[in-house]
Amino acid sequence: MNWKKFWIGTLIVIIAGLGFYSFNRDQKNFEIAKNLEIYYTLFRELNMFYVDDVNPNKLVKTSIEEMLESLDPYTNYISEDQMEDFRFMTTGEYAGIGALIGQQKGKIVISEPYEGFPAQKFGLKAGDIILEVEGKSTEKMTTEDVSNLLKGPAKKPVKIKVERPGEKKPFEVDVVREKINIDAVPYYGMVENNTAYIRLSQFTANCSEDVKKAFLELKQNNPEALILDLRGNGGGLLQEAVKIVNLFVPKGSEIVSTKGKVKQWDKTYTATSTPLDTAIRIAVLTNRGSASASEIVAGAIQDLDRGLVIGSRTFGKGLVQTTRDLAYNSKLKVTTAKYYIPSGRCIQALDYSHRNEDGSVGHVPDSLISEFTTKKGRKVYDGGGIVPDIVLEPEQLSNLSIGLITNFLVFDFATIFANQTESITEPEKFEITDEIFKQFSDFVKENDFEYESQSKQMLEDLIEQAKEEKYYELASSEFEEIKAKLSPQLDKDLNVFSNEIKSLLKNEIVSRFYYQKGAIRASIGEDEVILKAVDELKSPMSYTSYFEPGIIITMKRP
Repeated sequence: MNWKKFWIGTLIVIIAGLGFYSFNRDQKNFEIAKNLEIYYTLFRELNMFYVDDVNPNKLVKTSIEEMLESLDPYTNYISEDQMEDFRFMTTGEYAGIGALIGQQKGKIVISEPYEGFPAQKFGLKAGDIILEVEGKSTEKMTTEDVSNLLKGPAKKPVKIKVERPGEKKPFEVDVVREKINIDAVPYYGMVENNTAYIRLSQFTANCSEDVKKAFLELKQNNPEALILDLRGNGGGLLQEAVKIVNLFVPKGSEIVSTKGKVKQWDKTYTATSTPLDTAIRIAVLTNRGSASASEIVAGAIQDLDRGLVIGSRTFGKGLVQTTRDLAYNSKLKVTTAKYYIPSGRCIQALDYSHRNEDGSVGHVPDSLISEFTTKKGRKVYDGGGIVPDIVLEPEQLSNLSIGLITNFLVFDFATIFANQTESITEPEKFEITDEIFKQFSDFVKENDFEYESQSKQMLEDLIEQAKEEKYYELASSEFEEIKAKLSPQLDKDLNVFSNEIKSLLKNEIVSRFYYQKGAIRASIGEDEVILKAVDELKSPMSYTSYFEPGIIITMKRP
């Protein structure tokens, strides 16, 4: 009798639960239908009675984008006219001239022609000002407008009217478009004699094959260590990240898992292929620009105790996006799950309210942080991004250097230098001589360059506060003495910050003659993060000590 009552009671609970679920589902469907009808009637009334003409496409697109923005930064609407850019982001391919363009002082300028592609082959250079495309003036266009004009069918010419600094007359060039496939591995080579180096700039289709090919070629030099540079790599395809980790971890190792609302989409990704090398010492380089797939690679290497992560904390994007087809060839890129790396921690920044200006993870409250352990028992934490085993924050540029960059003086000087110079020595050997630096200093002065000292501004604020609190008169002479010392003095500051300015000039000038690959080659020898990685990978004993059980990997001191 008791068992009978039990089963009857259980059945009643199940039926009640199903009824409650059905009620909730029906209620939700009603709310959706109700609000869609409200939206439709509101839009209809706006379109009919608003005092000015409205643009229906713009109005609806704005409402869609604002709605999606309230969810997370990565759920996006992709309209039909944005599909070409979307395909480029995922495949690295598009049909065009193969050049990076930007807006400088109201003009559309070629920032960088890609080596081996039409813009470079047909003689266009960094610094060239694009005046017209197919007879259309670019005067009031955005970079996106001009970019769309430059793209088009492969093997078809596009007429570009260009003004080149230093030349009297503009000229026209018919550049034949090609399918552009941006190399995901812009550079690889040996650093010193025993360390291989691979720079991976994006996770596009088949980039794992590019990494594999580079590593196998470098392996012929019998390297004892490998540096995989993911700095500034904003991510891309999940499967490519899994394949890259698979190159260096045993078959069967768990690399990443995804969990979301739709359970059949939950998946665990493991190493399914035989690895290339499970013994070589590895350092993965990261910074705030390393996001998504970059964080999967760095996080998996760290959690599996397969290598060191060196640099600064990563971006903190651990959300999976899936594209869903919409009407009229548009798409919805919707967040459907979160990434979890082998220790079980989530890459995603848990607190959206403490982000840095660039969107990367900032301060994370202790209440949102949980502890996890790596394969060998090291302590790691979630809360957003991957904290490196060795934290090296990038040096901040001086206000003078920032001003020289944002006012395009470094860029413009490099343009003039390159147009007047036939060739330079190899990237590794090229240096900014005192003569070149003097030419640059004179160029800066000729352009009536002015800049603000942040220290001086802070002092001005302090003086105002001191005056309000009646303390200024007690130390007025000291205040004025400090103020004089902090006031920007161009000649003095050009000398004080000459090393970092020379580095900026060197990078920009080398890129004019040797393009992106050359700029990377030139910077390696003075890159503090790379030099630190080489040093840490040099000694097997020092390297092994980082993987002792109980070690704590955190931004805070234990």
